[in-house]
Amino acid sequence: MIELYLNFVKAQPILSSAVQVAILGTFGELLAIRIRTGKWYLFGPGPWRLMTKVAVWAFLGITFKYAFVGFFGFVDALILKGFWFEAAREGIVRAFSVSVFTNLLFGPVMMLFHRWTDNAIEAKPMHWPSLQNAWKTLLWFWIPAHTLTFSLPSHLQVGLAAVWAVALGVILGSFNRD
Repeated sequence: MIELYLNFVKAQPILSSAVQVAILGTFGELLAIRIRTGKWYLFGPGPWRLMTKVAVWAFLGITFKYAFVGFFGFVDALILKGFWFEAAREGIVRAFSVSVFTNLLFGPVMMLFHRWTDNAIEAKPMHWPSLQNAWKTLLWFWIPAHTLTFSLPSHLQVGLAAVWAVALGVILGSFNRD
């Protein structure tokens, strides 16, 4: 089974990113609601809201793959131009550097887009204080989590990021019980 997964993520990096994040991102969101409210909630009557959320998560998975690859190149370019530490060429310093830039430059925009799509799907107004709280997770959760993520081979990074999304859903769901 693991061999099948590894072959899939290596051979189909974009498709596998979409599939992994669609499944795990949606599951994490549903699990967080379940933990918070004690009930399973599938985003309203009929399947269209759930399927739209799955599609948004899939799209985000694709953006994650492009962003992850791009921010490795970004850090390389900064080092080349002398704008970043030479030590960031390898190891944990490299993973940390990519994580910092990914989460500080890509993270807020991605979260804003995700929140906007969620609100549009559920016909709710934007709740800016909760978005600001979500942005704080970039510092205390996502930078450390993605430091580990970016220390892995590239074909495993989006999968771990999707697992982290489930973990964060559990953490936040536990803190925000109704």
